[in-house]
Amino acid sequence: MLNRRHLLGTLAVLAAVPLGSIAYAMDKKTFDQKAFEVAQAAGKPILVEVSAPWCPVCKAQAPILSRLKSDPKFKNLVSFNVDFDSQKDLLKKFNVQKQSTLIVFKGKQETGRSTGDTNPGSIEALLGKSI
Repeated sequence: MLNRRHLLGTLAVLAAVPLGSIAYAMDKKTFDQKAFEVAQAAGKPILVEVSAPWCPVCKAQAPILSRLKSDPKFKNLVSFNVDFDSQKDLLKKFNVQKQSTLIVFKGKQETGRSTGDTNPGSIEALLGKSI
């Protein structure tokens, strides 16, 4: 039986979780080599986001990227997430040394990258290099 204490506790937990982070976590697509190659061959704008769940900078980037991905200007952006802790082979492939690294491609051509950036304007400019 649900009493008032359980209800208030549940509401407190829900209030503490930022909704933007939940929405962003749902729109993250794990890196898939085949899908990446298809997007490259089609000349699509691509974002490869290297992140870690424990990283405070990655958490700060999350709502910025979520907002930008919903912008009509970036509607064709194909986004892939690389887990810094478990996908070491991809870190080597993309020559990444740190989490919170964002890499953008226009088709097969890398057009920019940043590490540790939480400035919405510069992240938007970086994504703009892919379109």
